[in-house]
Amino acid sequence: MAQLVEKLTGNFNQILNRIETGILNGSISASLEASNDFYDGDAKCSVRVFERYSYIGSNRLSMSVTLFQNGNGPIHICAVTSGGSQAVFFKINTFGEEAFLDKLRELL
Repeated sequence: MAQLVEKLTGNFNQILNRIETGILNGSISASLEASNDFYDGDAKCSVRVFERYSYIGSNRLSMSVTLFQNGNGPIHICAVTSGGSQAVFFKINTFGEEAFLDKLRELL
């Protein structure tokens, strides 16, 4: 598992669109597996789960991305990758997870 947690400024919907488009166009095997949006007053939260094949790990891995903003405050982002290990009882070869997060870092 690899994780990215940051605060951003900007337009919530534009950042979300940039992430979706960039991840899906960044890999031939990338797909959007699930999404949901929540609104409560001035607060908004969007969750996206992407999946792609990792050539480095020879397996599929996922990345969950959550954006949250309350009113005009900062946009909080949390991204977590998972599934990049090939071992049964411990994690080895998590290069694919970090590479997936690196793509998101480039987009931000």
